[in-house]
Amino acid sequence: MTTAPTPRRDARLVLSCIGIGLAAGLLSGLFGVGGGTVIVPMLVLLLRFDQRRAAGTSLAAIVPTAAVGVISYAMHGSVAWIPALILAAFAVAGAQIGTWLLARLPQNAVRWGFIAFLVFVIVMLFVVVPSRDADLDLTWASGAALALLGVITGILAGLLGVGGGVVVVPALMIFFGTSDLIAKGTSLLMMIPTAVSGTIANVRRGNVDLVAAAIIGVSACTTTALGSWIATLVNPAVGNVLFAVFLTFIAVQMALKAVRARRVG
Repeated sequence: MTTAPTPRRDARLVLSCIGIGLAAGLLSGLFGVGGGTVIVPMLVLLLRFDQRRAAGTSLAAIVPTAAVGVISYAMHGSVAWIPALILAAFAVAGAQIGTWLLARLPQNAVRWGFIAFLVFVIVMLFVVVPSRDADLDLTWASGAALALLGVITGILAGLLGVGGGVVVVPALMIFFGTSDLIAKGTSLLMMIPTAVSGTIANVRRGNVDLVAAAIIGVSACTTTALGSWIATLVNPAVGNVLFAVFLTFIAVQMALKAVRARRVG
């Protein structure tokens, strides 16, 4: 298997990766997401990575970023450990289904379906404001629902390359009534085993720039704790508005991809 050419190791790569990492870390801590929605397009636009290597490098950088985020949220008691492990286990299984479906479903139709889901979530974020005192209680029913959410998250990741936090954080708040902080901390913990397993596979296929991933990951770690600290200060209603803006950005990105793919088709 041929691997993508490695970008030049120069000051431009280092400075670009530092900037990308700082932005991704802040968003990761603030919203409980991996930061791939920033890392992947920036690697493609600024450093001319091909899409596959950008995605692999982003996933590797997410591992230390999410770990720092989990520690930051855990210090405030805002991580549901067992639910996160349930989500992670079933997300890994769902990702296998997603990659299997990738060659069998029209990707543009899936994109528009996901955009419709994001629009629904954005509207609900203005309707449902989570309480900071709300926990994620684990029962047989909620455990089964978490398993289902994990599978759905994994399928979308396999189909569209969408990070789990974009799905898990709003789902935990809207459907499980979880506090925004617990949703974000739990989401970050869920990402770690998935990102590790995905990174191992990408390294074997030569789809990771380990130098760029290390620079981005270390840079992101310096701002992830800041983002999670800001999240604790922001009123939940304001946090919902900010998250809605972030999801709108992702929906617009996805819509542009769908329109371009239709024109090419």
